[in-house]
Amino acid sequence: MSRVVVIGGDAAGATAASNLRRTLPEEHEVVVLERTDRTSYSACGIPYWIAGDVDSADDLVARTPEKHRENGIDLRTGVEVTAIDPEAGRLTLADGNPIDYDRLIIATGAEPLRPPLPGIDGRGILGVQSLADGQAVLDAMDQQPRHIVVVGSGYIGLEMAEACVARGFDTTVVEMADTPMPIVEPELGEQIADAMRARGIHLQASTPVTGFTLEDGQVTAVDIEGGSIPADLVILGLGVTARSALAADAGLPIGPKGSILVDQHQQVVGYDHIWAAGDCVASTDRITGDQVHLALGTHANKQGMVAADAIAADLLGVAPQVSFPGVVQTAITKFCSLEISRTGLGMQQAKDAGFDPVAASIVTTNIADYMPDAAEMTVLMIADRGTRRLLGAQIVGAEDAALRIDVAGTALAAGLTVDDVVMLDLAYAPPFGSVWSPVQVAARAVVKALDT
Repeated sequence: MSRVVVIGGDAAGATAASNLRRTLPEEHEVVVLERTDRTSYSACGIPYWIAGDVDSADDLVARTPEKHRENGIDLRTGVEVTAIDPEAGRLTLADGNPIDYDRLIIATGAEPLRPPLPGIDGRGILGVQSLADGQAVLDAMDQQPRHIVVVGSGYIGLEMAEACVARGFDTTVVEMADTPMPIVEPELGEQIADAMRARGIHLQASTPVTGFTLEDGQVTAVDIEGGSIPADLVILGLGVTARSALAADAGLPIGPKGSILVDQHQQVVGYDHIWAAGDCVASTDRITGDQVHLALGTHANKQGMVAADAIAADLLGVAPQVSFPGVVQTAITKFCSLEISRTGLGMQQAKDAGFDPVAASIVTTNIADYMPDAAEMTVLMIADRGTRRLLGAQIVGAEDAALRIDVAGTALAAGLTVDDVVMLDLAYAPPFGSVWSPVQVAARAVVKALDT
């Protein structure tokens, strides 16, 4: 009999445990140690719960601890691991008791970035990563703050700004870059900025935060170069870093943003009996080959499945059946009615990776322009001049625009050129789009730029 212990019971950890329990004979133990009282929930849904679109935190839970236990998993909540001893195959718990493992999966997730700025640990300065974080924001909103400041305008910052506006709060967004959502090109960022201002958000771009003013430990202002912004509640939207202190303290290899380095089977590099999955690990960028940290539930679930497959194969003496090939960094979000998506590399990323990028953008409609309710969308596409290989794409537009990024994401994974994208066999009917898909229109524009 072997014991597989999983640290963390959310997306990657719970997926791995569920797959292992279905695959392994009953004599093998599957133990999950979760430091909170929640498992298998959608962190991505938290801003929509705060906005009021989702009724309660329970609606975001895919599988409760009780359901996992009914399925044969030894799931223990309120249990915090404080140390990993890889040589002994032993974990130390917060209560001082050890637990031994034969195989270990680290699925500790990510945590909001909190840069070492003066006052950042004051009351009323909150991140949004867990259900407890979401409840803390709701509790703070119940106190009817006069001024809410969102620091950062990435995915979480943008979604939380929408939630604040939806609840009627005076909201300021502070962004260090020149335009919001700096992961997209500035010309698309300007469209996002216009949409934010149109909904009453006070956007302060090109504005670094220098600290936070506190009174009796409570935030009262966000300090910026040359001044300050009144704030009764501050929401940090600066991204996340891997929650990997346990792994680092144990001497495991660490990569970008503190992420744990793993191979294609999610096995920790250099450790035969330890795997890691989800928001705490690094992934290979399929375009550049670099290691990147990308905290998304889509990848966490796949990586949990891959880790479970590898451990089951190891214990059963067979070859693994699946592997995780890496990412092309596809993501999607929205601000109110404006949809935003991107995949692959931006212009500066492409240059930094050694490509000679060429970009083109087009404005088209989300459905045939003669149909009722047709609305604009912008597609920007980037290719390498020498190979004509597609490098990235970005979309900003009206309803039903952003999800078209999946075509470009698939093309990136397949290593297609922009010429290949032009000739893809894609669906068409006037209620759904133009005779040329917007992605193909953008590809044609890049082809023209390459040929001139």
